[in-house]
Formats: sequence, structure tokens, C-alpha cells
Amino acid sequence: MKILVLSFYYPPDLSAGSFRVIGLIKALMDRVCEDIQIEVITTQPNRYRGFGAMVERNEHTNRLKIHRIKIPEHNSGMLDQVKSFIFYAYEAHKIIKNQKYDFVFATSGRLMTAALGAWISRWKKIPLYLDIRDIFVDTIKGIFPKKFTIILIPFFSIIERFTIRRAIHINLVSPGFEKYFIGRYPKKSFSYYMNGIDEEFISNHNSHLGKLVLRKEMSVAPIRILYAGNIGEGQGLHKIVPMLAKKLGRRVTIRLIGGGGRLKDLQSTLILMDVNNVEVVPPKARVDLIREYKSADILFLHLNNYEAFEKVLPSKIFEYAALGKPILAGVSGYAAQFLTQEVPNSAIFTPCNVDGAIEAFEGLLIQDIKREKFIGKYLRKNIMNMLAEDMVRRFERKP
Repeated sequence: MKILVLSFYYPPDLSAGSFRVIGLIKALMDRVCEDIQIEVITTQPNRYRGFGAMVERNEHTNRLKIHRIKIPEHNSGMLDQVKSFIFYAYEAHKIIKNQKYDFVFATSGRLMTAALGAWISRWKKIPLYLDIRDIFVDTIKGIFPKKFTIILIPFFSIIERFTIRRAIHINLVSPGFEKYFIGRYPKKSFSYYMNGIDEEFISNHNSHLGKLVLRKEMSVAPIRILYAGNIGEGQGLHKIVPMLAKKLGRRVTIRLIGGGGRLKDLQSTLILMDVNNVEVVPPKARVDLIREYKSADILFLHLNNYEAFEKVLPSKIFEYAALGKPILAGVSGYAAQFLTQEVPNSAIFTPCNVDGAIEAFEGLLIQDIKREKFIGKYLRKNIMNMLAEDMVRRFERKP
């Protein structure tokens, strides 16, 4: 059985999609009783400008072949992303032109990788299994002005219909997507294998769990708040961090690790407001990032106040929760529900609401705790094993 895997991001790139697809490939490769060959078409590390880990463009083992397409440098803007994807799709076409596959798997956060999978499925006359990590048609309603969405939404809706209808099965990373997709595609087959916790976060579980850090009443050492991840429109950090840091003042230091399309806006606002308790540093590799997590007192998460984000479940939640740290989260909808029900010692506030963020901060217990039940339930290895089993089982039926 020869499987074509499409993922725009792949390790060592720093992306939820890259960590997810490597977990799936490991699960597929562990099926030693199966004659499975996997060919991955992805890109050279490009998620963050300035973070370009050195890696071979092509890797080939007995059962796994990886093609990394070098795309033009970009600044994460929408036009840059469009150009990058066109380049990716064009190069992917050249790679697979004379190849044969039994089926194609595509994991997609912005629809177009999924659409590429659908086009290849039709061209090669092979089945398609989709892994959907976002609702792009829904998201662009909040990102673009109305004069653009009048054109963009019908256009991308057509692409979405073609893509979803072509798939024999669709996995939705967030159960919050269920209403949207089942309402539009009631005859399709769906599952809900979510993101999960990678082994690195379990093996590095904080050794000081249970130690109380009483810093709200102490003036000598500020509480260390940490955010690590993309700094883009979707996260909306430029709308919350400067004012939050200003109001909390010397009580906290806020450290932001990452890059993205709204980094300059965030930095400009910090300067304009004369905020001096926020530090912004470039993206870090996972091994360094875990050290940063462990040295923090609170882990911070925020999504912009767009209706579409009420359906998502950020992968960052699983990393944060596994380390036992208090979590301060500006989220709504399904993510807020998930944190409330599954992650003790997490405080939630309405996105972009500074007063709500301060109230939530005041209610947090600054203490590392054990979340063994959560870790046992959401191990990525187990989730990806189930996804791999489901995928292979469906294609063995030859639908």
C-alpha cells in the first residue's frame, strides 16, 4: 500500500500541522505487519521568518520518502501565503506526475492543502482522506473587510464543496467544527481525532509539581507569564498584551516567543504605550521551548475575537496542560468549554477583554499541579494510532 501524504508543514518546522503529521506517520510506520510505503510532500521550514532549521531537502528510507519544497521567503501576509501555496502545488505536481499511489491523505489548516489533495485524488483516481484543522471559509469572514468577503466567501465555498465531497472520510481536529460541516455535508463520514500531547512534554513534566509560588503578594519577584507560538491576526496579541502588561505593571513580566504577521504591530504598540515589562524573542526549537515553559509561572493563550474561533481547539492547550502550569486563556466557544471541563487551574476570559483578563489572572492559583488524567486521555501517540487504524481500515475496504 502506497500512501501520499500532503502537509504544508513538517518537522523541524514549528507548526501544529507538522507535529500532527509526524505523529501520524510514526503510527503508520509502526504497523510492521503492513506493507506500507509513505511519500510525504511538504516544504522546507518556513513557518517563521528567521527560523530556518537546516534539513535535507529529500530523505529516503525503505518505507518513507520525504520531499521538502523550498518556497520563496515570506512575511506570513495573505498574498505571501497565496504565492507560497501556488509554488508548493506546482512543485508537488511535478513530483507526483509519473507516480502511482493507493490513496492520498491531506492535513490542512487553510483549506488549500486539502483542495490540492482533492485535485490529486481526482487526477490519479484514488481515494482521499482529509484531516481538517480549521474552517477557512468561516475564518475569512473576520479577517477580511466585507467588500472582499463578498467575493472571497463564494469562491472558497466552491473550493470547500469540491474538496469535502471528493473525500471518502473527513477527520475534524476540533469537535467544535461538527455543526458547521454536518450542516453542510450531512451525507459525509466524519471523525474527531484531536491534537494531543507529545512525548517530550510528558518526559519533561515539571519536577516541582505542587510547589506553591506565592508571588501575587510579593514585591521582590514579578510573576512570569509566557506565551509561545504564532503572533498573527488569529492570536490577536496586539489587541491584549500591551494593555494587559501596562495595567499589571511591575507585578508581572510577559515573555512572548514567536513571530508572525502581527509582530510589527505588537512591537509598535508596546513602544507607543511605553510598556517595559514585555519581552519578545524569536521562535525557539522545542527542546529550548520546554525549558522556557518550565521556568514560567503562568502560560498564556489568546485567540482574536472572531466568531470563527469559537469553534477551534488550539493545539497549544495540550502542550500547556501537560506541563502542569496555570493557564490564562482568552478564548471562547469550544476552547473555553474544553479548558473548563478538562484542565484544572485554567482561568478563562473573553478574548481582547483586558479587565476580564486581569480578573481571571487574580483568580489563578500560581501553582504547578498534576494533570495525570488529562495526560492519559490525550496522548498524541494513542490518538494518532487510532487515526492511522481508521485510515488504513477504510482504504483496505477499497470503497
